[in-house]
Amino acid sequence: MIRSKYKITFSSKQETIYEETVMPIVDFVLEGYNGTIFAYGQTGTGKTFTMEGEDTVPEQGGIMPRSFETIFKAIEADPSKQYLVRASYMELYKEDIRDLLSKNPKNKLEIREKPDTGVYVKDLCSFVVRSVKEIKEIMYTGRGNRTTAETKMNERSSRSHSVFTVTIETAQMGLDMKSHIRAGKLNMVDLAGSERQQKTEAVGIRLEEAAKINLSLSTLCHVISTLTDPKGGSHIPYRNSKLTRILQDSLGGNTKTVMVANIGPADYNYEESLNTIRYANRAKNIVNKPRINEDPKDAMIREFQEEIMKLRELLAQKLGRTVTKDGQIVSLDNNEQAMQKQMEEELAKQAKELKKKQEEIDKVEAEGAMVKEEKEKLLEALNKQKEEQEKVKKECEELMAKRQQLQDRILQGNEEMKKAREKEQEKIKKAREKLTKVQEQRVKMAEKIKKTEEQESDIVQKFSSLQEELDYKTKKITEMHSRCKEAQAELDERNEEFRKQNEDLFKSVREYKMELELKQLVIHC
Repeated sequence: MIRSKYKITFSSKQETIYEETVMPIVDFVLEGYNGTIFAYGQTGTGKTFTMEGEDTVPEQGGIMPRSFETIFKAIEADPSKQYLVRASYMELYKEDIRDLLSKNPKNKLEIREKPDTGVYVKDLCSFVVRSVKEIKEIMYTGRGNRTTAETKMNERSSRSHSVFTVTIETAQMGLDMKSHIRAGKLNMVDLAGSERQQKTEAVGIRLEEAAKINLSLSTLCHVISTLTDPKGGSHIPYRNSKLTRILQDSLGGNTKTVMVANIGPADYNYEESLNTIRYANRAKNIVNKPRINEDPKDAMIREFQEEIMKLRELLAQKLGRTVTKDGQIVSLDNNEQAMQKQMEEELAKQAKELKKKQEEIDKVEAEGAMVKEEKEKLLEALNKQKEEQEKVKKECEELMAKRQQLQDRILQGNEEMKKAREKEQEKIKKAREKLTKVQEQRVKMAEKIKKTEEQESDIVQKFSSLQEELDYKTKKITEMHSRCKEAQAELDERNEEFRKQNEDLFKSVREYKMELELKQLVIHC
């Protein structure tokens, strides 16, 4: 698990929460890692608001719309790669998986697993998107199909867990002059809230929904507890719930993960808030093993590239160009305008030849030296050539239109946007550094105030007897001794960490030194 570097207070804005906890995950996904952000907590604590935010107020935009903007800004600023972005949206309602983008969103889907790609949902719809607007429309469509209902604790309570997935495939030409593909996947999970029947007073279908929600969340907590318990054993109960099955890679697997713990300020929710914080504290100790997903077998961008190459070859053949065995096309420019010009030149050349033949026929006819039968044959051949020319022209236009349609789905940035993004990232970096200094100053000030209060308490304190004074000072000494022990333990831990770092450093130095000596021996030999 990844913990936030900064403490988020109740006065934090949506923007602050996103930039400090989620944006680093989105950046990793653009590099080819898997990332997951999920909101966990009691019903009515604002999980959906954290994930989706408020559409009408830009400042209150949630994690999902802000992630979309970050992704497409990064694509626009990177001309060195080709990008293909896909989106899917599903929900888990009463342990049934539903596709929120399907024509029949009530249909149940099944979980499957492949040895090379892991867990996936069979027949889940996935749409190629080319802009923030298009991916937001996907989000709005899925949101409209999601199951919600009113309860005593929440007027628009989510009755299901939802998972919005953005898959980002990139293709970049390597030094070996081959296209290298990476595929990052970003899961944004809005969990349904845990409920107590005595508080929600749920009955009938609402009670059944709550029971299934609590069961899946209980399994999630069990998985977290097992992963962080040294005595938990090697068996992790992922299969006890479809929710934990889908999130299997996000919990101790090949994913960088952030858990957003939502709690309510009301005192009568004290126990629920305490449980949420307890599991969040456990979850931060889970160790994932993320890695870049390089050259995946099921990458759609590879299929698009291969299809575009086939269309180029077919178009080249139509234009009379030569195609080599390795797929290279001789004398064919990749530029669409140049290709269009070549096609027009070829057709103009053919038209010129036809015109020349027509003139010859007219000349012979005028001289009266052509028999009727021979004239009809020539006219028939001429008409056939004209039809063939029109057919080739139409086929070329259809091939170019299809190729252009595929290329439009693959996104690529430009240099100006790259410079603008670099400036924006530099501003964010400075703001984070400034925020860090402010947080450090707050901590120091709080410690100073606490120390001053303790000193004032010692000065002002008056005692009715020597025994009372002795008891008080004994208690103080015990507290100070306990603090000293904690500080010493922390110091020992840091010294041990420093010692290990030094050992690693010395080991690296020795290895470099040996390597240098070996190279010098080779040179002298």
